[in-house]
Amino acid sequence: MVRNVWLRPVSEAGSPDSTDTARCAVCGEATADYDEFASAYVEENESGLFNNWYERPEVLRLAGDVAGLRVLDAGCGHGPLTKELRDRGATVSGFDLSPAMIAIARERLGQDADMRVADLAAPLSYEDDAFDLITCSLALHYVEDWSPTLGELRRVLRPGGKLIVSLVHPFLFAALHRDQDYFALVQYSEDYEFGETAAVMTYWHRPLQDVLNAFIEAGFTFTRLTEPKVHPDTPTKLLPPGEQRQFLSFLFLVFQLPS
Repeated sequence: MVRNVWLRPVSEAGSPDSTDTARCAVCGEATADYDEFASAYVEENESGLFNNWYERPEVLRLAGDVAGLRVLDAGCGHGPLTKELRDRGATVSGFDLSPAMIAIARERLGQDADMRVADLAAPLSYEDDAFDLITCSLALHYVEDWSPTLGELRRVLRPGGKLIVSLVHPFLFAALHRDQDYFALVQYSEDYEFGETAAVMTYWHRPLQDVLNAFIEAGFTFTRLTEPKVHPDTPTKLLPPGEQRQFLSFLFLVFQLPS
């Protein structure tokens, strides 16, 4: 449940003017400190509207038949999507910045699963052309500079491979912050409650044109964009009035590398 939203200005040097969020060990960017609320977040993620009934079903639909594919779940959290992909026949690897989340993921998938603590904003430890498919679910909006990240994702994805990305929809920023510049790179934070646990989530907004152009400039071919409705089996009690007809929260993008 979202309680409050506030903007964080970006200084002329490009550093966020904030001190109360966790920071990436490599780049120093503000991030959500999932270690502090991992257990509460997992409980919400497993049954909540946004992840269980909206985001994850659409990523799996876009992924299609993954049997026999080598799949990397980048920013995997506690591994619910990773497990779904493995259950559908993929050979899976995953990484996340949060050690607490990776510990839960290893418990979920087994200690022999290739689940690593790693940072989207840092060089990855995988070999070139290691994966047939990469999923990056609700993770890139924590990263300010996408160029190094997309370069690494391209490096570890084989020629002809597919990348599926989900993000907070840029149009939400325009709708909720009408007095702000939609076309600017802006950091903003939201207060959340996961059960009895309060948490701060901090994101980077960028306009849709910058989102798409970043991938194209990194060498990916844009193949599909979706703005789905919630899954038809979503319990009505989870939806605010009228949300069955209009629901705009995340943006889903599919890219492919040239063969």
